[in-house]
This record gives sequence, C-alpha cells and structure tokens, in this order.
Amino acid sequence: MADLPSKPAVLLSETEIARIVADLAQRIAPTIDDDTVAAVLLTGGLWFAADLTRALSRIGRHVRFDALWLASYGDEQSSRGRIDVHAPFQRSLEGRKVLILDDVFDTGLSLAEAVRHATEAAAAEVVTCVFARKPWPKPRAPEPDFVGWEAPNRFLVGYGLDHAGALRGLPDICALD
Repeated sequence: MADLPSKPAVLLSETEIARIVADLAQRIAPTIDDDTVAAVLLTGGLWFAADLTRALSRIGRHVRFDALWLASYGDEQSSRGRIDVHAPFQRSLEGRKVLILDDVFDTGLSLAEAVRHATEAAAAEVVTCVFARKPWPKPRAPEPDFVGWEAPNRFLVGYGLDHAGALRGLPDICALD
C-alpha cells in the first residue's frame, strides 16, 4: 500500500467521535424501545454500531442486534452505482421497529437498499442513523433520520471507513486526499 500517505490528516479525533456517538444515543433513545432491532450495514458501519449500541445500553436502552451486508464500493474510492447483497438480515423484523446504522451517507444507495430490505421484511417502522453525512450534488432519498457529523467532501478513512480494505482500524476519522 505504498500509495497511502504515511500519516493521514485527522479530521475527527477518537474523543470527538465518542462525544458524537454519546449525543446520538441520547437523541435516539426516546424514539426506540428494547424490542427495536439495530441493524448495521456491514462492513464499515460495524465500528459505529458497536459504539452506539453500547452507548444506548449505558442509558438503559438494550436493542437487539442484526446486520445486513451490502457493498457498493468494492475496493474503489467511488460507488459503482449498484448494490450487492452479500448477506441478508438474520432475525425476523416482522412487526418490529428497525434502526438501520451506517458509517457514512454519500450517494444514499446503501441506505435506500437497506430500508427497502427492512420494509420487505415487514418491519413496523424503519429509522435510519449514520455517523457521517457527506455533501452530495444530487438529492438523495431517504435522508437519514439521525446524523452525527456533517463530513467534508473528502475521502475518509478510519473508524470503519477504509481504502481498499485498509485503515479501517484507525481510531480517528482521517482524510486521505
């Protein structure tokens, strides 16, 4: 990975990330119950979903957990414009509220696909939350119900965000450009 910078520029520190996640938990908790299924979009959203579900637990909201494995980027820096489903939801969503969690909202394709899957699985209600929302020149639907951070239009890595599978484990969110 010689083409990666030796020290990507930190945009959001680990401490700032923790503060944003705690704030999101406070905002989300009154809108869900303990029967809510928190469904992470894999793979990038896993870091955020783990932190958010723990933050919800700290304030007395104990959600159920599931995952939907979607991919729109592969190893590229831009979306291919289509979504591949690698693994569907594992538990029944019928009649339950579903809280879909993702790392970053840019094109909106993954979130829209996840909402469609949850709706088709007979979820009673679908609520969406993303850690970061990037600016986009075209309208996107659906917009997330909860957003933690308004990110700049830069290529982000760390905290689950990657470059061809690398740099997901950085504790901060950084820019590669």
